[in-house]
Order: sequence, then structure tokens, then C-alpha cells
Amino acid sequence: QVQLVESGGGSVQAGGSLRLSCAASGRIAYINGMGWYRQAPGKERELVAHITRFGSANYADPVKGRFTISRDNGMNRVYLQMNSLRSEDTAVYSCNADLRVFGGLGFDDYWGQGTQVTVSS
Repeated sequence: QVQLVESGGGSVQAGGSLRLSCAASGRIAYINGMGWYRQAPGKERELVAHITRFGSANYADPVKGRFTISRDNGMNRVYLQMNSLRSEDTAVYSCNADLRVFGGLGFDDYWGQGTQVTVSS
């Protein structure tokens, strides 16, 4: 019914940049917040950045000043610009959307499958 598909992951050297994209599709009536999470091997999933529908963003401390989240409400997309990448940023990055589908009564969380980001030092 709803799909979130990430793209833009890959391998990069430390200090480099990547831009992740996430497209939400399906019977979507309204999207509230959207966010990016990451999970490194052997670690729990953690929030990287979150943005409200109206553009208010917050970031995890390790990425502040290096990552920028943005979104396109008309296209149901969210982006994550990652600069000055470090080896500790290596993880699977997943997007999340809090949304309501047509005919639905409330809002639910939806997740993408994730995209691998590997930063070599």
C-alpha cells in the first residue's frame, strides 16, 4: 500500500560527501514527520535526523554541522546531505515516515529497506 525507497548510498573516503534520497509512494494522504535512522553492525538503530512537515529539523549530536535533512512535500521525498563523512558514519541508513493513508483513521510509521553507507579512512 505504501512504499519508502531509499537511494544514494555507497562507498566514500573519509571527508567525502553523499546525498541520500527517500521516495514515499502509494495511497498516501498526508505525511507528518520524516526522518533518517542508521544502524551500524552490532549497534542499535539510532536517529540521525528528523524533519517536520513544516521544515523544522533536529539532528543527533554526532552529525550536527555535517548533515542536512530536507524534504519535498509535493514529491513525498526526504533527503539527507552528508558532508565530512567519517568512518563512524558507516551504517545502513533507513528512512521513516509518519503518515496517513487514504481511508485510514490515524497515522502510522513506515520504513524503507535501507541503503548501505560505507566510509573508509
